[in-house]
Amino acid sequence: MVTRRTPLPGVGTQYDIATRGGQHISVVAHEDGRRFVGFYDPEDPDSCQGTVPLEAEEAARLASIIGPERAESVLPDGEFGLDLVTERIPIEPDSPYRGRPMGDTKARTRTGASIVAVLRRTGAHPSPAPDFRLEAGDTLLVVGTREGVDDLADIIAGS
Repeated sequence: MVTRRTPLPGVGTQYDIATRGGQHISVVAHEDGRRFVGFYDPEDPDSCQGTVPLEAEEAARLASIIGPERAESVLPDGEFGLDLVTERIPIEPDSPYRGRPMGDTKARTRTGASIVAVLRRTGAHPSPAPDFRLEAGDTLLVVGTREGVDDLADIIAGS
């Protein structure tokens, strides 16, 4: 199996995969989290047979289905008594926290879940400080219990 990585300045990164069976798959990973999966004719590598656009959440779900052993090897269920999940929570245009400092969410105090990074079109912001302003289109990378993460998603959505 051969994998080729090609930076696409201002867009993201393209990953081309040639399987042992001779199939060619291409994934364009946009900086904003979107993904496009393309399927190519093995006889003509320049001929795309079709593409599937995926939003960030859809791409994450597909990745967890295709490679569940990778996610499980990072935090095995029940290991050390931990029952943690990692999720991406989008900041929608109607979120009450759009344009406000992240600290206003009081995420950890209210839910026990931690916002470990903010993914923005311009790049990732790991360990954001409480004064980091959230924008519509941001995606929060959150770690916590299932209940805590679900509660935080409701808070961010204004539910």
